Amino acid sequence: MRTRVRGWRWRRNPLRRRSDVVEAWTVLVVAVLLSVVVPLVGIAAGLHAHDQARSLAAAQRAERHQVRATVIGDPPERLASGQGDREHPYRAQVRWTEPGKAPRTAWVRVPAGTHTGEVVPVWFDSRGRSVAPPPDDVAVWQHSVTFGLCAAGGAAGVVILGHGIARRFALRHRLAEWEREWARTGPRWTQPRT
Repeated sequence: MRTRVRGWRWRRNPLRRRSDVVEAWTVLVVAVLLSVVVPLVGIAAGLHAHDQARSLAAAQRAERHQVRATVIGDPPERLASGQGDREHPYRAQVRWTEPGKAPRTAWVRVPAGTHTGEVVPVWFDSRGRSVAPPPDDVAVWQHSVTFGLCAAGGAAGVVILGHGIARRFALRHRLAEWEREWARTGPRWTQPRT
């Protein structure tokens, strides 16, 4: 039956080494870093990413405009298997008319399953190229949360890696201390008694 004594590294006893005390303090520092600093790093990175993503989305909304266009081109004859839903876009020709301008046509990506004559929303940039719609608030928040979680995970990984390195050095130091102690004590135990 084994008995564990909690906190033995903090108490004075003849078996405690200096490396044991260093390791105990390292565990305490790692616990504080993981419970306080890592979440703060994640929150700070997420807020920074949110500000950048929100300003990028606002710039894209200012640069891009949406038009309602009618699909005029024939859709692909047969969609690849598994692409029959509206999630997988394909290229089709569309026509739209902007106020005060002549009708225009372009090749753009439309949802799969769109038929000729259907009206679809299409986004264009300032040069008239078909582009993806600007990110909405949900996409901005998803980006922010993902970035914050990745930053917190990276910080936690660095802390845990640092703790592993510190433990390795403490173990080497402890083994060296034990070796020196045995070099002093061993001869008394191994000498034949007369």
